[in-house]
Amino acid sequence: MGSSSSGQVRARFTKGRLEAFSDGVFAIIITIMVLELKVPHGADWPTLVKLGPVFLGYVLSFLYVGIYWNNHHHLMHAAKHVDGRVMWANLHLLFWLSLLPFVTGFATENHYAPLTAALYGVVLFMAAIAYTIVVLTLRAGHPPEAAVHHASGGDLKGKLSMLLYATGIVLSMWLPFGAIALYAATALMWLVPDKRVERALHHEAG
Repeated sequence: MGSSSSGQVRARFTKGRLEAFSDGVFAIIITIMVLELKVPHGADWPTLVKLGPVFLGYVLSFLYVGIYWNNHHHLMHAAKHVDGRVMWANLHLLFWLSLLPFVTGFATENHYAPLTAALYGVVLFMAAIAYTIVVLTLRAGHPPEAAVHHASGGDLKGKLSMLLYATGIVLSMWLPFGAIALYAATALMWLVPDKRVERALHHEAG
């Protein structure tokens, strides 16, 4: 009984450290992005207008970081514990998200040139794959009746997002601003609240 109890304590502690570390990385990513918004040398409207593309790039990337933070928080709330596979999968996700400040700056500094828009889409695509791996490793470590299964099943938006990212990567070679618009539309799609976690926790409590 003592051994089992200590194992449960270690599992919960590991989950807490993973969440705290992830939250810290999310915060650092946002901080790095906002530092790219350089204070303009001028105090008139034309000067601010010139910052428009940079600001819009920041808004889009901030929105994506917020979406991943929100979904990550809900997913971990539904999970009872994590293991080594989940921790490495989570690091993989954070790796791709940590590249968002770079690809955002690369795109805005080069006026959304085709290569920069494509690279932005590649990072989004890889982050989506990485998040899917986190979900799969969490599901593998929990029994079928666990809340994390109900909270992550039937992820139609996730599959559709990866399709849209792939489309945007190809489209960026001819219409880079069309690709950016596609990435923005995909982000807006995720602003619709996902009730799967609430339903899953309610199902588990019932």
